[in-house]
Amino acid sequence: MAVLADLEVFIVGNKPPYIGGKYFQFVKLTTKCGIIGYGECYASSVSPEAMKGIIFDVFERYLYDEDPRNIELMFRKVYSSGFSQRPDPTIIGAFSGMEIACWDIIGKMYGEPVYKLLGGKVNSRLRSYSYLYPNDNENPDTFYADPVASASVAEKYIKLGFTAVKFDPAGPYTIFDGHQPSMSDLERTEDFCREIRKAIGNKADILFGTHGQFTTSGACRLARKIELYDPLWFEEPIPPDNPEEMAKVAKSTTIPIATGERLTTKQEFSQVLKFGAANILQPALGRVGGIWEAKKISVLAETYNASIAPHLYAGPIEWIANIHLGTSIPNLLILETIKTGKGFQRELISKDIIWDTGFIVPPEEPGLGIELNEKIARENPYSLNNLHLEMSDNMISYDTEI
Repeated sequence: MAVLADLEVFIVGNKPPYIGGKYFQFVKLTTKCGIIGYGECYASSVSPEAMKGIIFDVFERYLYDEDPRNIELMFRKVYSSGFSQRPDPTIIGAFSGMEIACWDIIGKMYGEPVYKLLGGKVNSRLRSYSYLYPNDNENPDTFYADPVASASVAEKYIKLGFTAVKFDPAGPYTIFDGHQPSMSDLERTEDFCREIRKAIGNKADILFGTHGQFTTSGACRLARKIELYDPLWFEEPIPPDNPEEMAKVAKSTTIPIATGERLTTKQEFSQVLKFGAANILQPALGRVGGIWEAKKISVLAETYNASIAPHLYAGPIEWIANIHLGTSIPNLLILETIKTGKGFQRELISKDIIWDTGFIVPPEEPGLGIELNEKIARENPYSLNNLHLEMSDNMISYDTEI
């Protein structure tokens, strides 16, 4: 009988240097007839153990004994939980991972990859990009402050086949954001853009990342510093909770604005589009509501002539979910990867995600096309007390070098 019967949650500690976050939150759903589906929750506002309890609560209230094909009905129940009916990154994040697992089950039920159930294959190769990460022998603290070191890694990535690279040199993000950039922020930002553009020429796009650090006027100042280097996007220039103000940044610069990794559901993305805050949307499928909600956001984006660039700073199951979404939509711009998908993330799954000289090849197997390596997941429990990502609680100092 194809109804959901059981849930298991894996809180897996990532390995140093923690690329992709401190830990990964995987879910395993099993139907009464024994079909297994895997998903990944990106929500991280509470501790992993607290999140585990939330995932179980959402499952027991709204998914247990439900047909996994009833995605829309389950979403409405979760979205309305406790008389809410508004975006909630924790509750929707819990649902997101289980929703991905439901699609894995549905694909296995019909013997088809998930993207074939979302409208079919639109893209047979998916362009990818990665952050610039230090080499194994490099000190991360030194690397992230050194534009020449980043330029060297950018050159290396381009030789591998990447046609875009991302970096974020504009200083720390804090609980007091947005703030005005310091002069050292502005200078360092321009140095990075200049050195990386010089190293890679016109062989690849540069993607300029920030994490909502700046005030509206501060972001406009920063944009003027980097326009000369023609970035493909300026990511999340101000905090994500104010699309009206982000739209002022978008109008002030020729650089396309990208945003979305911290947004939840089509309601929040619709405001971004309505106000013209960004033309490149970056849903994180383990937080936004899952694959079906991301598909709706992609359709909304089409009507505004906007592109989709799914976010990834998580584990390999969110990555494969992004791939199925990207394969099925006509307005895909690019997918985020973590380098080429090797290392611990690869150990956690049953087979390679095919990354081929800068592009990803969609899987042909039923469901998501990969399985969680439960043995590895169980052997690497999370043992720290940090959240997946954390913001500094220090105010920016303008009289010292950051």
